[in-house]
Amino acid sequence: MRILCSSTLIGEFFVIGFAGLVAMKDPDLAMSTVWTVSGVAMFLCVLLCGLVTRPGGVALGWALQVALIASGFIVPTMFFLGAVFAALWWASVHYGKKVDEAKARFAAQADSSTPDAA
Repeated sequence: MRILCSSTLIGEFFVIGFAGLVAMKDPDLAMSTVWTVSGVAMFLCVLLCGLVTRPGGVALGWALQVALIASGFIVPTMFFLGAVFAALWWASVHYGKKVDEAKARFAAQADSSTPDAA
């Protein structure tokens, strides 16, 4: 699960950075505000890569997905991109758990099929 979720988060890192560049062109927004919000969100993406397997990591990832979708009120394209990344996040969590379970089963089978050395 960690690899799939981390890949999604790194993709989001870049999308948030590019969305910050687009938001910077809005004359109603201060550049410092845009880059503070974008920087915090980008930092959270990188931080969550390490926390995704810990308790609450997936929930924090979902909170980031909601924030990404909500950023569409500033950059309208983010409604679409946020929804795409939320779907990717769901797939990463869902299929990542299945891959982890399969790895555990294969490891258990490998351990039980090896003869014990006496």
